[in-house]
Amino acid sequence: MKRPKRTVTLKDLAEKTGYSINTISRALRGKDDIAQETIQRIKQTAKEMGYINNTIASSLRLGYTNTIAVILGDISNPHFAIMTKEIENHARQFGYSAFLLNTNENSEVEREAIKTAINKNVDGIIICPTQETDDNVKFLMESGVPFIQIGRHSEKLDANYVVCDDVQGGYLAARYLIENGHSRILFLNGPSYISSAKERCRGYIQAHEEAGIPVCRDLIREVSVSESNIPDIMEQMKADGVDYTAIFAFSDSMAWEAWTWLDQNGSSVPGDYSLVGFDHIQSRMAIPFPLTTISSYKAKMSITAVDCLRCKINPDCEEAGHCDEICRHVIKTALVKGKTVKHLRESR
Repeated sequence: MKRPKRTVTLKDLAEKTGYSINTISRALRGKDDIAQETIQRIKQTAKEMGYINNTIASSLRLGYTNTIAVILGDISNPHFAIMTKEIENHARQFGYSAFLLNTNENSEVEREAIKTAINKNVDGIIICPTQETDDNVKFLMESGVPFIQIGRHSEKLDANYVVCDDVQGGYLAARYLIENGHSRILFLNGPSYISSAKERCRGYIQAHEEAGIPVCRDLIREVSVSESNIPDIMEQMKADGVDYTAIFAFSDSMAWEAWTWLDQNGSSVPGDYSLVGFDHIQSRMAIPFPLTTISSYKAKMSITAVDCLRCKINPDCEEAGHCDEICRHVIKTALVKGKTVKHLRESR
């Protein structure tokens, strides 16, 4: 049976090059007291021999790991996938490696993810909290590990966050549908304990009140973010005879699911129903049927979150002058017109 290949050590490099272990170590870290020619020779030898730096040992010696944890609710959602890519790309520019932990929107799984990140001695954490309770965010605050909430935020705790303007987004979506002649707009929202869902609902109501249209509470339905129950909701509304002419969905994923149900039940978009989503996923995906949606500027949120986290990790970083003791960043949203909204007089 073939034995596994042994890990290359500093001692191996020393024997190969003739330099001391201390010189090898300092050369690999690019120390100024080592000649550049020596550094280049040692690094080339390390590359040829397949040497991999022991980051655990380095972190114990230096006190940091140059890693951050990204804790998100559902990586199968393209919205989260895009944010992860942006976070990782931006963090890499500053020498940080990022690793992902998925919570499945479950607070117990989230607590274990936080513990895992802390046990790995990460320098900081970016988290989209499940928000079933504030307990996990409190736990993070008490841990002392720098962290930033992204996409959602606790209203009761003084914790750092970067979010989009969800009130504005809900308002823009509802107002656009109202401007197109719709007064009965089904709002497929997320759970009310989630800050973004609560704020988008506030914008939805604001647009109705501004237009003098009574808000029908029967048209505001909560959808599970962990396991969507949209087909059940739509079936129940059909059975109850609740009518509507347009749908505003909490996310693009929910909008597509509602669209699928409508199609399977013989209705078309926008011919029979107008539809607006949230997240502007199609900014990164080629979709043949452009969805009218709200852009949350995922890249800007992600980049801002990384920059804020860097300030919390290292108060001397170049971005520190732009951050308050508690970072609260709200990124403006915008309506992106697709082909899923039609004026009611044209569609009836």
